This record gives sequence, structure tokens and C-alpha cells, in this order.
Amino acid sequence: MSNKMFSYVLDGEIAVITFDEVGNKMNTWSNEAFDSFTEVIEEVKALADKKEIKGAVIISGKPYTFLAGADLNVLVQATESRETCKNDISSMHEIFNALADVSVPTLAAINGHCLGGGLEFALACDARIAKKSKTTVLGLPEIGVGVFPAGGGTSRLLRLIGTPAIDLVLKSKNLGADEALKLGVVDKCVEEDADLLDEAKTFLNEICDKKVVLNRVEHDFSNIDEVVEEARKGVMKKARGRLLPAPKGYLQVVQEGANLPLEESLELEKKQYVDVATSNETKGSINTFMLTSFGADAKKFITKGYEPRTIKKAAVLGFGTMGRGIVIDVINRANIPVVVKDRAEAFEPGMAFVEKILTGMHKKGRLKGEVADYMNLIIPVTEYTDDFKDVDIVVEAVFEDIKVKEQVYSELCEVISDDCILASNTSYLSVDELANMVKNPERFVGMHFFSPVWLMKLIEVIKSNQTSQNIVDDTLGFVATLRKRPVICNDGPGFVVNAVLDPFMSGGITYLDEGNRIETIDTAMVKFGNAVGPIRLMDEVGIDVSHHIFTSRNLGFKTVENMYNAGRYGLKKNGKGFYKVDGTPDEEVYELVDKKEEVIRTEEEIAMEILTNQVKEGKRILDANIVDDVRMIDMGMIFGTGYPTDKGGPMKWSDIIGLSEKLYGEKFYK
Repeated sequence: MSNKMFSYVLDGEIAVITFDEVGNKMNTWSNEAFDSFTEVIEEVKALADKKEIKGAVIISGKPYTFLAGADLNVLVQATESRETCKNDISSMHEIFNALADVSVPTLAAINGHCLGGGLEFALACDARIAKKSKTTVLGLPEIGVGVFPAGGGTSRLLRLIGTPAIDLVLKSKNLGADEALKLGVVDKCVEEDADLLDEAKTFLNEICDKKVVLNRVEHDFSNIDEVVEEARKGVMKKARGRLLPAPKGYLQVVQEGANLPLEESLELEKKQYVDVATSNETKGSINTFMLTSFGADAKKFITKGYEPRTIKKAAVLGFGTMGRGIVIDVINRANIPVVVKDRAEAFEPGMAFVEKILTGMHKKGRLKGEVADYMNLIIPVTEYTDDFKDVDIVVEAVFEDIKVKEQVYSELCEVISDDCILASNTSYLSVDELANMVKNPERFVGMHFFSPVWLMKLIEVIKSNQTSQNIVDDTLGFVATLRKRPVICNDGPGFVVNAVLDPFMSGGITYLDEGNRIETIDTAMVKFGNAVGPIRLMDEVGIDVSHHIFTSRNLGFKTVENMYNAGRYGLKKNGKGFYKVDGTPDEEVYELVDKKEEVIRTEEEIAMEILTNQVKEGKRILDANIVDDVRMIDMGMIFGTGYPTDKGGPMKWSDIIGLSEKLYGEKFYK
């Protein structure tokens, strides 16, 4: 018989159930898929009860996907209503339990992605066989999305392989076929060139005829309390003292359900899942996951039908911290020659640094070729030589001084071709103003990389008021080659990321000036979910850097100026900053604070004020049409500054907690 997504045929005494979501590259769980499988499994169960079949194989109709988990849209809808969430998870349990209750052996034949609800589906079968292909990946990645495996995966995997399941789930680990076999997640592997269905039917016949006995161990969970407590400590250490709803709910099910009958443990899963899935942190985490897909491919933002030019040769001006990082990224990702211009004395330390980073990548298997081959792509020059004549794109990364850049552009434009893309890595200077300094300003664009460039996946692509759309599209093509997520914006103070980050940094100094303790300010933001607070971040980035930025933008923070003049450039710069080496605030710093009228705040007030000011800045960016999509702001903050993933970005978080409606009467995400 045939259904919309699930169908089955009889092959002798074996029912072969196929899942193929026609029109989609991957099979996912949706309400339609649930309904389709329910019809099929009821018929298969009836055949089994009548002894008309002796077993059933479940296989995908897709070449590279078994089942990739739940449809994200279904998950998003479920988070908005406890009743919807409860109904959805109950439906999943009903069909998985129906599969588990089939009176004949069932076998999942896995090729390709078998993740989340896909693996939970396979775990409800009696056995699993997997093809050893590059695309075969098994895992329960739900924690990374803000939920936990609650379709039976928590309880069934724990009983199948024991406490190693905890690490797999908490770390969202993916397994290849061989590793899954070693751990006992699958029962047999076949070679990549094997016919999976034929192998599955043979294996199932052996199981049915008792020629193969499945290895099932009765695990001892007498020490589950100790194991869970150790896992809980590990989670909280990684999350800087926070225990988010997803790992908390998962560990509670494991601890309370490990020694219960499976049926009772499954009920715990359902109950905990509703609490977790409808939490604010889960809503934020899901938005982060969706933003991951939103910006993953820069090509999707290129004008439809336009074919961006191929960048065959690049140039980088400046071989300092940012210049070196850009060079590493270009030779690694684009694998093209790069002309590097700087003073002669910059090349020895610069080349040594690039080689050191590439050597580290090579040791970790992250380079396709040899280090020497990549180093040979670098063409170091101290003058504007003929090497610039056939360059397709120049990325300027010289000192952030507008007069310095003006001089550089004047000399550069004499040697590059008229259609060469000219990009600036400026982090805050006006791109509109810089464009006026170059010949053919329509080919000028901002490309603000984030440090360390070879690790950070974000880039801001800033259009001046003269940049042509073709240049924007060509730049995006290059960004795609570099595998970065583009925040595409018009010019404006701080562009997007630095503009929204500013209330975080300046707020920290403001609260310090108003009499709040350094540890109170930083702890407030760490508890909110940031890796560090604003004062600690300034210490790590460099107080000298912050002083230069604040001065150039006429923000005039006297405390920062006092620190700079006192020779305190930051703990990591010269060992003198806001903090001491032992990690405690330096009490001598308070003598340098530009004391204002005292306004003492709680940690909660500090976190909320900074969020509010960041949201107001985001609203300004939207109103000024610097970006026309709120997702650009949240993507920039998450992937550019490490904004807490469970918040989904400041704009989304303001929607979730009602702040946006309080401030503006509506949500940012429609």
C-alpha cells in the first residue's frame, strides 16, 4: 500500500517500510509524517499479529538521509503553547511505542543522517544496521537546540548503552557508523558499496531465525545519583555556573528514571519536555539555531540571477593583527595568491605568526595541503609594485586613522585596475566618507572582519551610499568562498555589531563611575550568559584599544583615559588593568575612577539596563535602515560577540520577555 510519506511492501515474510518525504532533500518529522506512519504501522502490526510477516525493515527513500529529526517549524509552534507541546510529544510517543510494540522483530536500516527524532525512531526498533558511508551520522543533538531527546531517546539510549549515553546527549555528539557499532547504538555495519536493503533483510532473517542473538546488557544504575551529579557539575562549569532548562530537564529524567520501568521513564520524559520546551531559554536557543541556517550561505543574499566574479588574486594592506588574520583566511579558504603590503620590519614577525597558525591547523587536519604551499601564496611587498595590477580585491587593514587611509587610497588607486574591488576592514570609520577618497567609489565596500579572523565566522559587509549592487554581490561571492556569515548593512556609527555592543562596554564604565563594584558589574553579565563582563572584556581586548575607540568617537570616558594615562593598557597587554593576575579586581583602580553621583544597582538591574539600551540601539539601526532585517542584528551579536545562545540575540530576547512590546508596543519578529 502507499501513503503520502510512509509506504510499505511485502517481500516474502518481511515488510519493508519506506519513508520518503517527496519534494524535500531530507526526511523530517511533521504532523503529516506522524499521521502517515500511524496508518502504516497499524497495518504492519495487524500483519504481524496474524503471523503473515515475521519481521519489518524501516529504510529511507533518500540516498543520504535516514531521518533528520523534527521539522523545526513544528518545534517552534510547540514552544508557544504548553497544550500544543504536550499534544505533539504525546503523538510522538504514541507512534514510537506502537513501533516498539510490534510483535515481530523490527530493524532500522540507516544510511545518511539519523539525528534527533530520527535516532529516537530507530531506537524504538528492536535492532539497527548502518551503512559505513561518509554521510551516515547518528546523534541526539537536541540539547544544542535548547530541548532534550524526549521522544523516548533519553530513556531508550540510556538502557541500550548505559551511562555513556549521558555524555553523548549533553555534548550533542555525532557518531559515525563504526563508532555507533562500538558503543552498541547499532548492531551491525555494512560497507559503503553494499546494498543496504538486501543486507538489512538478510540480517533481519537471521534475527528472526535466532541465528543472531542481539547483545543487550542489563546495565547497573545503582550509582546514577553520583554519575548525574558529576555530569551536572560539568555542564555548569562549561556554562559558567548556569544550568539551563534543557540539560537540567534531561539530567532529571536520567536520575529519576534510570531505575524505573521503561514505561514510567518515558512518562517522565514527556512531563519534563513540556516544561523545557516552553521555557524562554528554549525559545531563544531555537532562534539561534534558525539564525545559524539563515546566515550559513552568503550566496543566498546575492541578487537572483547574478553570477559574481571569480576572485583569482587578492591583496591585503597592513600585516598587523587583523591583516595577518585576513591573509590566513584567504590563503586557507580561497587558496589564491595574496599580495601583502607593509613596512619591511612587519614581515618577519607576520610571516612567523601566519606559519604558526597554519602549522597548528595542519596538525589538526584542517588544511588540505602542506603549510609551505600556503606560505608560498603570500607575496610580500613594501611598495605598490606591478603585483597589484591583476588583483581582483584589496582589503585595507591599516591603522584606524582617516588621514592614514586617505593617503593609502590615493597611492593604491594609481596601481590597481579600475574595476578592482576596494574593501576596508574598518570597524567604525564612516564607509561613506572613506568611499569619497577613492577613484571609482562605486567599487568601494566595507568588509569588517572579526578577530581571530580564521576562527570567527562573521563578517560585516557595509555598503556606502555609492557602492554598486554588483560590487556588493561580488563581495558576497568572496565572503561565501571564505565561508563566513555576512551581516549586510548600510553605513552608520558602529555599523551593526559594534553599535549594539557599545551599550555593553560603555554601560560597564558608566556603572563603575556611579559607584558600582567591578565584580558586581561583570558578574551581572556573566549570570546573564556572557562569557565575560564589560570590565573584564576591556581588560582582555586592551584598555588602550578602548581608549582609542572612545576618543575617536568622542565618547569621552574619563575613567578609561585615566587608566590609559596611568599606563594600565590591560591585563593581557602589559599586566596592568582593572584586574590583577589572580583574577580579582585591583583596588588601586578605584582611585582612577571618574566618580559621578552614586547610583548603586543590583545585578539584575545592570543586566536589564544593558539589554534595554542594546535593544534601543537595535531599534535605531532598524529605523535608520542600516539593516532591514532584525535577524541581521541578532546574528551579528551571537556570532560576532558571543552573545548568549539561549537568548537568541538581544532583539529576540526582548520579544520573548515582553520588553519590545513594553518599549514600542510590538515585537521585532513578526
